[in-house]
Amino acid sequence: MTSPEREPHTTEDPTGAPVEPPVGEEPTAGQPRRSGLRNPERAVRGLGAGTLSLEALVLLLAIQPIRVVGGDLGGAAIGAVIALAVAAVLLAGMMRRPWAWNAGTVLQGLLLLGGLLHWSLLGLGIIFALVWAYALHVRRVILG
Repeated sequence: MTSPEREPHTTEDPTGAPVEPPVGEEPTAGQPRRSGLRNPERAVRGLGAGTLSLEALVLLLAIQPIRVVGGDLGGAAIGAVIALAVAAVLLAGMMRRPWAWNAGTVLQGLLLLGGLLHWSLLGLGIIFALVWAYALHVRRVILG
């Protein structure tokens, strides 16, 4: 037996079988938009945390190749990269807080500013800013 919560915006066809609305069609008035996920907030938090964790890992792994190939990466620049990676890990752990998404956006801006220290940090900043923008888009679509 199905409950009304399980299929809130289905209708019945002439034979009595439930019919889902067409893909992309908004639910009727009074019915929440469903993403199909059991816990959409948790899924979105996982996306944000995974993105920030991957960013931290890439930043830490990029230090040595930047030093070998690019040259001029001084102690201050290495410290800045490590600080950005630590901030990304801390934010990944705090994705339950609503301000963490804004702080993640600020982190992407700081990484872009890291391009002043070394051109490869600008490249990483552009890549991760685009990934973060996509994560924000997915969050907006799923949570509304």
